[in-house]
Amino acid sequence: MTKNSSTDRAVLLSVVQAAADAAQRVTLAHFRSPRLNTENKYTVGFYPVTKADRDAEAAIRDVLAKLRPDDAVLGEEHGFREGTSGLTWVLDPIDGTRGYISGTPTWGTLISLRDANGPIFGMIDQPYIGERFIGGFGLAELYRGHETTKLSVRPAASLQDAILFSTFPEVGTKSENDAFRALSKNVQLTRYGMDCYAYALLAAGQIDLVVEAGLFAYDIQAPIAVIQAAGGIVTNWQGAPAHDGGRVVAAASEGLHAAALEFLSQAPQD
Repeated sequence: MTKNSSTDRAVLLSVVQAAADAAQRVTLAHFRSPRLNTENKYTVGFYPVTKADRDAEAAIRDVLAKLRPDDAVLGEEHGFREGTSGLTWVLDPIDGTRGYISGTPTWGTLISLRDANGPIFGMIDQPYIGERFIGGFGLAELYRGHETTKLSVRPAASLQDAILFSTFPEVGTKSENDAFRALSKNVQLTRYGMDCYAYALLAAGQIDLVVEAGLFAYDIQAPIAVIQAAGGIVTNWQGAPAHDGGRVVAAASEGLHAAALEFLSQAPQD
C-alpha cells in the first residue's frame, strides 16, 4: 500500500469504516446495559474489561481477516497476529472502559494502521454520539451523520491560556505526577476523564494539550495519526516518538509542545 495512491486510500477507508461499523454494533448493544458484566484484568488496582471489549475486537478482526488477510494485527484484548504485508492494524476496541461501564459517552474505538516507521492512518470512533475522527493519507476529517468537516488544531495559544486534559488526576508514578502538576499549575484550565475523546477534541481545535503516562501502543497510535493529520504534534515526554505508548504529550502547536516539555522532561527516566 502506498501513501499517495488514491485507490489505496479508498480501499483503506472502506476497510476502516467496515471495521468500525462491526465494532459499533457490539459496543452499542451493551452500552448502558444493566446486564453488562465487568471483570478486573489484574489483581492490583481496577482495570476493567467486559464482553463488549472482547467481542468488539473479535468483530474488527473478522473484518480484517476477510479484507486485509496479509496484514498483521495487534489488539488489546486478543494479542498479536503475524502478517506478511509490512502493515499492522493496531486496535483498542473500547478505549475508556471505565467510562463505558459508567455510561459516559467519552470512550471510543481506536483503529490505526502502521508501517515500520509508525502510524500512517487512524480513527477515533465514538459510536454513541455518532462521531468519527480520521487522520492520515492527506485526510483530517470528522464524520458526524451525513456531515463531514475538516479537522484542524486551534491557533497556537500561550501556555497560560491553554486547556490541558488527562484521563486521571493521578498521572503515573509520583515523579510523573509531580511533573504533570507543575505543568498544570501554569495552564488556564485542567480537566480529566475523557480517555481517547480528549485527543479527538485536540484534533478538532477545542483544547490545546493532552498529557498521560503508562499508555500502550493500542492506546495512542490512532490518536497520533489523527492529531498529526490535523496539524498537531504527539511525542513522549522527552520529545521522541511515542508510537509504543508510555509517557505521552499531545499539543496543538510546536510552541505549546516545547513549553510542556520544559516541565514534563524533568520527570526522571524509569
